Amino acid sequence: MANRLIVAFTAAVGLLLGGACGQQGEPESDWTADVPHTGDVGAANLPVEIVPVTAPFAMPAFEKPSFPTLSLSIVETGATEGEWSTAAIQTAIDDVSARGGGRVLVPAGTWRTGRLVLKSNIELHLEEGAELHFSADVADYRPAVFTRNEGIELMSLGACLYANGQSHIAVTGQGKLVGPGEGSVREQTMTHDVIENVVPLEKPVAERIYEGHDGGIIFPPMMISAINCSDVYIEGVTIENAAFWNVVPIYCDGVIIRGITVNSVGIARGDGIDVESSRNVLIEYCTLNTGDDCFTIKAGRGEDGLRVNRPSENIVVRYCLAKRGHGGITVGSETAGMVRNLYVHDCVFDGTGVGIRFKTRRPRGGGGEQLYYERIRMNLEHTALRWDMLGSAVHVGELATDEPLPVTPLTPRFSNVDMKHLIIEQAAEFIKVDGIPESPLTGVTIRGVKADTERLVRAKHMEQLVVQDAYLASQDTAMYFEDCQQIRFERTVFNISGKERPALQLTGHSTDIEVVN
Repeated sequence: MANRLIVAFTAAVGLLLGGACGQQGEPESDWTADVPHTGDVGAANLPVEIVPVTAPFAMPAFEKPSFPTLSLSIVETGATEGEWSTAAIQTAIDDVSARGGGRVLVPAGTWRTGRLVLKSNIELHLEEGAELHFSADVADYRPAVFTRNEGIELMSLGACLYANGQSHIAVTGQGKLVGPGEGSVREQTMTHDVIENVVPLEKPVAERIYEGHDGGIIFPPMMISAINCSDVYIEGVTIENAAFWNVVPIYCDGVIIRGITVNSVGIARGDGIDVESSRNVLIEYCTLNTGDDCFTIKAGRGEDGLRVNRPSENIVVRYCLAKRGHGGITVGSETAGMVRNLYVHDCVFDGTGVGIRFKTRRPRGGGGEQLYYERIRMNLEHTALRWDMLGSAVHVGELATDEPLPVTPLTPRFSNVDMKHLIIEQAAEFIKVDGIPESPLTGVTIRGVKADTERLVRAKHMEQLVVQDAYLASQDTAMYFEDCQQIRFERTVFNISGKERPALQLTGHSTDIEVVN
């Protein structure tokens, strides 16, 4: 498909950048050369310094942190390669923290450990060839600590590298973090139901305790999770074999994640990076190859998320590579506190399932707004732009109905989404929308897109979509709209089996839908 797209687009570019485009103003320059390729992004291209961030909203200046000159190797506190060294490694962290901060060095070799707790002013540095292998035994993560699992607060295993209420912390280096192998952590993980049916939300968080005694369920540890922290810096490390999500800042302010590599293909719920109710976040030059979504922005789940009511906001994701995974960049499905001010630019999704993905459900609350995407190249297995707001009866029961229900505080919404300069080399579908009848997707603008897909558009419960200056090649000859309003394709060239434009298949209360060239 990619070759067909390139050849056909070359023939059509005059129509897009001159002709009809010129009737409404100056033609836009050819933007395609500015969209990165796979070799331009990801961890292999990490620069030494952080280039200043520009975004459609105000962002702070991001700088690499500095730490006191004190450096202590874990060997000096008794760590022994190949043996369990949890106490020795934690002693090194505690000692350096007590002395005002500095670097805790993990030298080359294989080191075995249980949960480690990071402290303020600590840089945990893994030398090249260093591997931290985390325990598969639930006992090595006790006592339970405060955490948030799939958007609900509780007490359980936390994270392999865990921090709570700390400031100025870092995990750096060219070493590797390896998650739990086969053992009680994976065997006792709660998988039999959705979390809100298991955790009693009427109880105080301190009483929602899951430590796994006597074979009881636990909520598995993330790989790296900082909670209620500020000035968090993660750079360079490789992460493999997670039991759950990989890098998860929760309730943090000021987070930089640079040049990390995640490999979790084949691991259920093996998300790459999940930003949870955090703000002022920069993610750049990361390479994620995952068993679930790659880059994900979340903000709490349902009633518990509304109680906490903390958004994820002011987030920039740039120069990143998503490979295998359910979604390249995903908002949701936990959105109770709202996701806003997200800017994703100059990224490549190569071999991913869905490209740009939006998920929420009726009982999740919140939603997303002021979401910006620019200069993204996609080579996908499934849909390029996917809004899934209804979910399935398996997860939300009768709330998955396509019939309108009363609007409640748990009714989510997506609005004000702006996309510009997308190249979709291959995908099963260009746009698919399953909106909520009483809360339709509203206000999506897509300017400058070239797509070669098997199908064009299938949308339900959507309002105010504008697609401009597009070239759409497809095997499909129709676009399907159900209960949609105010949909416009402007200055769009279609390559669909010799037809100049697709048929519009309208059902339900669909009105004001047109192709205008």
